[in-house]
Amino acid sequence: MIGDWDNLRVFLALAEEGNLTAAARRLRVSHPTIARRVKALEEELGTRLFDRLPDRFQPTEQALELLHDVKEMERASLSIDRRSAGLSASHLGTVRISVDETMAEFLARYLIELTANHRCIEFEIVVAHTYANLSRREADLLIRNRVPDLASLVGRKVATFAYAVYGTAEMAARSDGTRATLVELPWVGFDDEHQYMPGQAWQAALLGNGKPSVRTNNGVVLANAIRGGNGVGVLPCFIGDAEPGLRRITPVVAEAAAEQWMLVHNDLRNVPRVRIVMDALVQLFRTHRAEVEGTGAAPALAMSA
Repeated sequence: MIGDWDNLRVFLALAEEGNLTAAARRLRVSHPTIARRVKALEEELGTRLFDRLPDRFQPTEQALELLHDVKEMERASLSIDRRSAGLSASHLGTVRISVDETMAEFLARYLIELTANHRCIEFEIVVAHTYANLSRREADLLIRNRVPDLASLVGRKVATFAYAVYGTAEMAARSDGTRATLVELPWVGFDDEHQYMPGQAWQAALLGNGKPSVRTNNGVVLANAIRGGNGVGVLPCFIGDAEPGLRRITPVVAEAAAEQWMLVHNDLRNVPRVRIVMDALVQLFRTHRAEVEGTGAAPALAMSA
């Protein structure tokens, strides 16, 4: 009988991820820990579980036979973990919120307001473009502009973030907001792998065969580059309007509007501390609705050809 679930958990991570680095990152352990536990499991079972190829760990036939049962064990373990979180009526504990860098900027701006009446709860804000796995408790809450098609998740729309084109005063003086003058400006944007980010499809259509002269994979870098006078670009209005050194060059770009959804695993939605934070987030977005929707902060400029 296999006596250590942790060895099986490491085996599953390595089989699914294919390499030590990804498996270690997923489990938040070191490379030697992964290697040691896989070796221990192989010795316990008396068989080789992986072929060590130059670029990956390839599960053997024996490993594939084991994999299905280990996945079922993991599902049961994760379900118990999630359900156990709801057994306590205590409000104490940590709530981990996974967001992208734009949402992190907004939450950090109002963190004191968000946490003011909830000192019994510890807030963790984790920044990533990829979706945290709520089934594995990588986070308790997700805030994203898309809703994954997963029956286990419950979603609620909390805001619609408005976007517009911003630049320094010098850049703004070179454009009257028309397409003809906008195209002539230098641009800052996301790289090819991040064209799914809000406003990038609109920007690409505007520029046609042209490309931004400065490209990045990070919204904070993009905002700083625009602030530094490297070019104009599409920014969330709550960022652009609050920056004294920037001017809104266009009206709100309707095509760039990004709905924001708060997502929670169905097993965690009624955990007291999670429910408290969900309600607090809803109130925060409601309070600052005009700011995130970009209303009243800049004059409405006509967009013409």
